[in-house]
Amino acid sequence: MLKKPSASLAQVTPTAQPAIVTTARRKFLGKAAAATGAVLATPMMAKAQAPAVGSGPINLRWQSTWPAKDIFHEYALDYAKKVNEMSGGRLRIEVLPAGAVVKAFDLIDAVSKGTLDGGHGVTAYWYGKNAAMALWGSGPAFGMDANMLLAWHYYGGGKALLEEIYKGLNLDVVSFLYGPMPTQPLGWFKKPITQPGDFKGLKYRTVGLSVDIFNGMGAAVNALPGGEIVPAMDRGLLDAAEFNNATSDRILGFPDVSKVCMLQSYHQSAEQFEILFNKKRYDSLPGELKSILQYAVEAASADMSWKAVHRYSQDYIELQTKHNVRFFKTPDTVLQTQLKVWDGVADKKSAENPLFKRINDSQRVFAQRAVRWQQDTMIDSRMAFNHFFGGKKG
Repeated sequence: MLKKPSASLAQVTPTAQPAIVTTARRKFLGKAAAATGAVLATPMMAKAQAPAVGSGPINLRWQSTWPAKDIFHEYALDYAKKVNEMSGGRLRIEVLPAGAVVKAFDLIDAVSKGTLDGGHGVTAYWYGKNAAMALWGSGPAFGMDANMLLAWHYYGGGKALLEEIYKGLNLDVVSFLYGPMPTQPLGWFKKPITQPGDFKGLKYRTVGLSVDIFNGMGAAVNALPGGEIVPAMDRGLLDAAEFNNATSDRILGFPDVSKVCMLQSYHQSAEQFEILFNKKRYDSLPGELKSILQYAVEAASADMSWKAVHRYSQDYIELQTKHNVRFFKTPDTVLQTQLKVWDGVADKKSAENPLFKRINDSQRVFAQRAVRWQQDTMIDSRMAFNHFFGGKKG
């Protein structure tokens, strides 16, 4: 229950590849069948059943921005598995963990240059190239959740704006956003956060525009990849940190260095994953394989959402019962301070970067109607939960 504070290389193995018989060989076999009375498959059946002569699958070498043990890397493997199976083995994506080829924050450059054919990460990791990219996940998103932000991306103009950023940076990539993340915790601390002033001088880890939010609240922020956070906390280089969810946090070892986790925050309340391909490599693929890559994104997005509910809720309970972690709701005063600081961050970035302003304004217009619709339409789950489980054992 929530408490209120008082004042290695991983590889996806494809399915067997259907082979294609050459035209000359089909003619030869056809003549042989006519002579012996044997029954041969039609050319279409032969294409589906027989292995290709002198050819193999198209291999795509990928890297994620996550440690091999993290569930986020598992999500990357899930997408690759779907592509490999849906393509009947014609495509084979091999997924390496963070650091196997390049550091996590260098992934997009490696994909753009063709060092890697593709990768799995989040747009906030490219924040240093253009702060506007962190608008896909950092900040309160005008009250949108991650699924609504994806709706804006695909139906409200966000995709074209992100492509404009990449083109302006000469990044030769094709981007697909997917996988809406639940609201992320405020983070892991030595003691409960009770007021905004508790962030003054706190050595804290986050990424993207969240860096600006917590800097504005007085913290000394250090942006680190996921795999480096817990070691930094263990050595005292960080006082506190956030990453993402109960499962990732448990696997990465947060309960070994902290027993206090603060839930609910506006710093990353609407983030999602990004699948990247090198554009030249992607454009070289046949149309039907491009379609498989695209529709596998949508399938993986739904699958990830369902898996997250299952796994995160399990680990949320395990962290309390097996690791003695205490969870607290972030005080409203801290949340309100985040929103006020965000207003200043957004105004400053908009004045410095016209594209940031266009993206922020586009999200505002979409959110004004979408969030209103959601609030007016969706029923609050708390009443039903309290009716069935409040005050009851088991």
